Amino acid sequence: MKKVALVTGASRGIGKAIATGLIEEGTYVIGTSTSTTGATKLKEDFGGNGAGLRLDISDSNSISECFSEIKERFEPPAILVNNAGITRDNISLRMKDREWEEVIGTNLTGLHKVTKTCLKDMIKARWGRIVNISSVVGAMGNAGQSNYAAAKSGIEGYSRSLATELSSRGITVNCIAPGFIRTDMTDNIEAGAKDRMLAAIPAGRLGEPAEVAALTVFLCGDSASYITGETIHINGGLYMR
Repeated sequence: MKKVALVTGASRGIGKAIATGLIEEGTYVIGTSTSTTGATKLKEDFGGNGAGLRLDISDSNSISECFSEIKERFEPPAILVNNAGITRDNISLRMKDREWEEVIGTNLTGLHKVTKTCLKDMIKARWGRIVNISSVVGAMGNAGQSNYAAAKSGIEGYSRSLATELSSRGITVNCIAPGFIRTDMTDNIEAGAKDRMLAAIPAGRLGEPAEVAALTVFLCGDSASYITGETIHINGGLYMR
């Protein structure tokens, strides 16, 4: 029987590449999007290898509805990839409370709620893989993104604590911290800003979503069973610890 993976924020970019990579490895993928249209498109893209569901991780009711549907239609997810997230950029002096609360509420609190909902079945099965998509910003910071950096560094601390709690149950918990990855968002960056970005990356290029996906697929497999509580950076040398 195929393992079931839940990939949040799977409709584009890194999330879409991760979902595709898991499908290619023989996993049945439930991908989520914040819109019904996006969820329908996911189902069309996945064909018989997956499904698309609507999920807003900032909304507890949406989480409950999504997992009720999963319980009715699918096997419990053995793999969880928390990729969904938002940005509300502003310098700290001008950051509105709403901008702070939305990012922390979605990227950190929402991730916790989704993860908690998956844990009972993973513990019962004594096998599970949780991969949380963090960011290089969580380690090095970035002007205008104090809320995003706080959420991403919080995810990494949360993941280490969770790994400590779950390792004896056959469940691993890891983070991947991408740097600048080629997506729709980076494609729209003004040329001068993109040149400055590339100048800061020793590899001299942006990363590809498929490169993040390959690492995720590895961490979700049996070969990675002794890797847990780690944050693995994939950034072309932008940030070296």
